[in-house]
Amino acid sequence: MKAFMDENFLLETATAQELYHRHAASQPIIDYHCHLDPKMVADDHRFRSITELWLGGDHYKWRAMRTNGVAERLITGSDTSDWEKFEAWAATVPYCFRNPLYHWTHLELKTAFGITKRLNPETAREIYDACNDRLQNDPEFTARGLMRHYNVEVVCTTDDPVDDLRYHKAYDEEIVNRKLSNGQMPKMRPAWRPDKAMAVENPASFKDYVDRLGAAANVDIDSFGHFIDALQRRHDFFHENGCRLSDHGLEEFYAEPYTDTEVAVIFNKVMGGSELDELEIRKFKSAMLYIFAVQDCESGWVQQYHYGAQRNNNSRMMHQLGPDTGFDSIGQWQTARAMARFLDLLDSEDHLTKTILYNLNPADNEMVATMLGNFQDGSVAGKIQWGSGWWFLDQKDGMERQMNTLSLLGLLSRFVGMLTDSRSFLSYPRHEYFRRTLCNLLGNDIERGLLPFTGYEEQRVRQMVEDISYNNAKRYFNV
Repeated sequence: MKAFMDENFLLETATAQELYHRHAASQPIIDYHCHLDPKMVADDHRFRSITELWLGGDHYKWRAMRTNGVAERLITGSDTSDWEKFEAWAATVPYCFRNPLYHWTHLELKTAFGITKRLNPETAREIYDACNDRLQNDPEFTARGLMRHYNVEVVCTTDDPVDDLRYHKAYDEEIVNRKLSNGQMPKMRPAWRPDKAMAVENPASFKDYVDRLGAAANVDIDSFGHFIDALQRRHDFFHENGCRLSDHGLEEFYAEPYTDTEVAVIFNKVMGGSELDELEIRKFKSAMLYIFAVQDCESGWVQQYHYGAQRNNNSRMMHQLGPDTGFDSIGQWQTARAMARFLDLLDSEDHLTKTILYNLNPADNEMVATMLGNFQDGSVAGKIQWGSGWWFLDQKDGMERQMNTLSLLGLLSRFVGMLTDSRSFLSYPRHEYFRRTLCNLLGNDIERGLLPFTGYEEQRVRQMVEDISYNNAKRYFNV
């Protein structure tokens, strides 16, 4: 019987082991999409406990705890201690067999704290105390220290156009003033996330957002033209502060025909507090997606589209806790035609910049993988990318299905690889999980005689592993 999570975890063959240990493991991390708090990085936040670091904001764990019968007060409650919440999670972990949370939990304990004991009710107090001792007393167990520990070279946060980027600027100024090297301070770059600027389905919230945008851009927004002018000013401000990526969270793609006059009328209507019909909403979102894409292209950015999440399904818990608390699911939309129309419009006008598509529903895998090839233009290797398995799919099966499909219908060799998409500074082992999975796929193919591993091709496979782990992203994002 193979030992649990030994040095060859997930690596089933000698070739897979050689590829991982010699060519993947040591590569730096470019975490080009995450939800880390920039303030924690700028302040070099020291966590009060493993609970704050591990359970604060982690709706993956929250969903598992709810399913295991844990009361909400022990998950998100304000009247319970860090130890009580950790104890509740420790009691849930043994029920997570075959859920990726079981692997992630123990991979994070091992790689961050050197703890190889399994977490369960019997070991909970010992592990809790050991982690907290390191977090409170080891000078390297801070937000930045954890990033250095995991060899993070660049991290791209997720930021709204109205954000003043004060923490990004303060962090960059500290690097300059202290004359620190990249090895001492990973780069932190903002990423533009303008979802609220197209959320006209809620007139009151949209109007409030427009007011905040106008204040941030120093523009008196009384027309659609001024609205776009304000967004362009903020886009320029982000570019000046190192932003080179955008990201968009969508239910589906929008590509309804519209005229500038129609969109201006819709804007005035929603700013007047009127509800829009479904077609008006779709026309406005279509216009904004196009305008965002043109702005990104003219600035030379990479644009990312995460689509397919059906959010906030539990209205009672939405009212109690707000969004992003673990009540979202995979949605079903027929979006291939709209996606093709959107990309084709940009391509026909020479406004299609480097683009990454992420689907949340695995039923869309083959559709997205074949969509890429329609808009590759030879200007950049892998210009149109299919993003790594996202959210519910960023586990072994989801990663394997994504990479297998990409291999069959595109070029896996040009893939820009993994990202965390996480709010936790302990999520970097997901890159290790991904790299081990990648090396296992290739190693198994080699051992079965499906890929050559002599001469030129042997070096090509090794280079492929290093490229997907790091080099492709470094070349692609230019951050």
